[in-house]
Amino acid sequence: MKHAIRPIFMGGLLMLFLLASCQPYQFKGTSYEDPPDAADFELTRADGGRLRLSDLKGKIVLLFFGFATCPDVCPVTLSDSKRIIENLGDKSVNLSYLFITVDPERDTPEKLKAYVSNFHENIIGLTGTEEELAAVREDYGIYAVKVSLKSGIGYTMDHTARVYLIDSEGRMRLTYAFGTPYEDILQDIQYILKEIDAEN
Repeated sequence: MKHAIRPIFMGGLLMLFLLASCQPYQFKGTSYEDPPDAADFELTRADGGRLRLSDLKGKIVLLFFGFATCPDVCPVTLSDSKRIIENLGDKSVNLSYLFITVDPERDTPEKLKAYVSNFHENIIGLTGTEEELAAVREDYGIYAVKVSLKSGIGYTMDHTARVYLIDSEGRMRLTYAFGTPYEDILQDIQYILKEIDAEN
């Protein structure tokens, strides 16, 4: 009787495996039901040159808004971005990570370059005029407000702490709340890269 049960048990496991493999992939981030085109913008890179978002079409873009003197959210998010880039290995050439300042008053291109380089050389720091940055924040629904402090630093910035994933077609594909494990973001990127490979 025991020998009869074993084939049935193994057959059940095989059936569960086949059913699981047929399930559609579930993204870890919050997805858009009908992904809109990402609003284009042109800002100043940390090296002083200009970068236009549309020039990155063909790559996956991770977009985050923060500032160089951020005490917690930004360094945590950028540390996670470093892990994502490193875990992608050779595939990281298909990813651009953009860090847009919400504090242009203090974040000069030189300061941004030094800051993002502390995390990974492939992270691109972006700044611009207050008018340029305000337009980008409005397009992406970013909240950013100066908060006075009773310390030598003078003020800090209260800002939206989400990571935005723009796919290789330039569409807003996913967003991630602060605290999302970097492994989840990495897994979503790896799945989208497989989609791209399958299409090619």
